[in-house]
Amino acid sequence: MTVRTRFAPSPTGYLHVGGARTALFSWLYAKRTNGQFILRIEDTDRERSTDESVQAIFDGMEWLGLTHDEGPFFQTDRFPRYKDIIQQLLEQGDAYHCYCSVEEVEAMREEQRANKQKPRYNGRCRHQTEPREGVKPVVRFKNPEQGEVVFDDLVRGTISISNTELDDLIIARSDGTPTYNLTVVVDDIDMNMSHIIRGDDHINNTPRQINIMQALGAQIPSFAHVPMILGDDGARLSKRHGAVSVMQYRDEGFLPEALLNYLVRLGWSHGDQELFSREEMIELFDIKDVNRTASAFNTEKLLWINQQYIMNAKPERLVEPLAQQLKTLGYDVDNGPDLIEIVKTQQERAKTLKEMAEKSSLFYQDYEEFDEKAAKKNLKAAALEPLETMLAKFEALNDWTKEPLHQVVIGTAEALELKLGKVAQPLRVALSGTSVSPAIDATLFILGKETSLKNIQKAIEHIKLKIVAQQG
Repeated sequence: MTVRTRFAPSPTGYLHVGGARTALFSWLYAKRTNGQFILRIEDTDRERSTDESVQAIFDGMEWLGLTHDEGPFFQTDRFPRYKDIIQQLLEQGDAYHCYCSVEEVEAMREEQRANKQKPRYNGRCRHQTEPREGVKPVVRFKNPEQGEVVFDDLVRGTISISNTELDDLIIARSDGTPTYNLTVVVDDIDMNMSHIIRGDDHINNTPRQINIMQALGAQIPSFAHVPMILGDDGARLSKRHGAVSVMQYRDEGFLPEALLNYLVRLGWSHGDQELFSREEMIELFDIKDVNRTASAFNTEKLLWINQQYIMNAKPERLVEPLAQQLKTLGYDVDNGPDLIEIVKTQQERAKTLKEMAEKSSLFYQDYEEFDEKAAKKNLKAAALEPLETMLAKFEALNDWTKEPLHQVVIGTAEALELKLGKVAQPLRVALSGTSVSPAIDATLFILGKETSLKNIQKAIEHIKLKIVAQQG
């Protein structure tokens, strides 16, 4: 049997991390078993489905690298097929027209609640053959009244639901449009799905769908219901927990491989291993190893994983996403410093590419004034001589590369018999305006000779003005 899995989102918003994890589990299981992964867009809710949401799903899947083998298929293209199946179920006696109004169905449920019964449709129209004048009926599936639905969930184990717990669900609305539980069954049958991996919020739909599949004489696929993702506070993950859109994580400077690595560990593990390449995920992942309990989303852990990927990435890998972050900040990357050099300089210092871009601002814009605390501590009268000495040496330097620049700083400290910090820190503040910057030689190299000399001169003038003010 060829394994066929699918990801079937509704295009009513962005691709969220819960959906991305479901897609990842389905994709990994298909890849591990040399199967096929199908993308299906369940867009029958025309009021809420939008083209923008469809594109957001495509963008998210592409950014994560979860490529599909077939599709994308759109349910709205398959309405004639659903209509045929509804008619087939009517003709074989497994569905019927229901003329009960919304108000009548709600009255039934209110009465059942009052009697401490489970609210449900009571099958009033099951045996009605005459239509009600002026009423457009819905179509309901005639659920078996006896027996039970039993299936072996690959995550949760054996699940058994009595058919007496299930009422006759609507499979076609009064305007003829099909409902979710009908369309998903038809699609899974027609697309030969072997394994349906989805969130456990669908677990109540599964016995209903199995009954429809059996009525249609279809082979029942294997089901795996993965637990939901919770926020740090134990509540279901939502917008109030911060970024939950996949593309928002991209905008915040996360790498797709880091997000995938984090998502695969939400509910699945392989010993104590934390970091997995894509190839390792495919080799090691098995849906049967997914935990039954819900997992909590931990942003700090994601940041740590992202930092590991940034630190260990080839600099070339980070150039394009860093460029996008810098452009977002309004910097002209096409006429700026070499991005490879910036990446090499900043790789060890940033948890996200957004943070890396923000820490690289000194390479794209002059600082307007010194950080007050940094200047007070480091731009003292004692710093004047080492800064003037280095300025003269830098002016005379023809080879503006890291090693000669480093030797100027070291040589100045030795010549003036000063500790390195007494030379390097005033220079750092001179170059960046603050007490924090990348390595001095790298900062000098990336800033270039002209900007570096100008900034050092600015610091010298600042010290001289301070000395005059103190003397006067």
